[in-house]
Amino acid sequence: MSIASDLIRGHTETIILSHLLDRDSYGYQTNKSIQEKTGGRYELKEATLYGAFRRLEQNGCIKSYWGDEETGARRRYYSITGLGRAVYEENKREWQDAKELIDTLI
Repeated sequence: MSIASDLIRGHTETIILSHLLDRDSYGYQTNKSIQEKTGGRYELKEATLYGAFRRLEQNGCIKSYWGDEETGARRRYYSITGLGRAVYEENKREWQDAKELIDTLI
């Protein structure tokens, strides 16, 4: 069973920030990690993923840089900033509040 994207829409940026808390990452690796964590039940469309990266960078939540791979294509890596960590924590608190409210209502 896959997870309806409507349930997760609006939380994509927080999911990405959560992934970047552990280590810098590039797009494919980020999406693969999300798929693995969800047992293949959820994956981001490429346009959604890179649109979120772009918004997060424009808002100062992440920074990007080019990797120096010796083989294969050069990858653009993303790292979370101090602001990004603060935004993640706030979004996580808001999610917990909303989850409690929904649990009460449903």
